[in-house]
Amino acid sequence: MTEFSSKECAALERLLTLEESACKKARLYSRTLTDIALAEETEKKADRYEARYRALLELL
Repeated sequence: MTEFSSKECAALERLLTLEESACKKARLYSRTLTDIALAEETEKKADRYEARYRALLELL
């Protein structure tokens, strides 16, 4: 397991927060869009945000 400095941990926590927020927003937007193609693309973006979130969690 990699040991991170307190500065690195703070940066990772900030990235986790940003990725989680972006994922939640994208999922919310995808549900409110009336254009099906745009809603699907937004859902795909949410999936990518979630994948990055999970990858960051694995670092900790």
